[in-house]
Amino acid sequence: MDLDTRKVIFIRDFLKLESEKAISQFEKLLKKETKIDSELKPISISDFNKRISDSLEDSKNGRVTGSDQLISEIEKWS
Repeated sequence: MDLDTRKVIFIRDFLKLESEKAISQFEKLLKKETKIDSELKPISISDFNKRISDSLEDSKNGRVTGSDQLISEIEKWS
């Protein structure tokens, strides 16, 4: 099923909703998603290449976080 078809089906189902709470949740989600999309901006090739160089330099100098350490830290967030 393509994206346009999914959108039409979603809209039809949305129009059938009678729950104020459900509609409010969809409004919040839509605002959040459109805000994220509007905040994404492309970077220049030179900035992109600098980020790559900086990351490689960090890796060479041991300034990295291992996956085990990252998972352990994420578990503390909850």
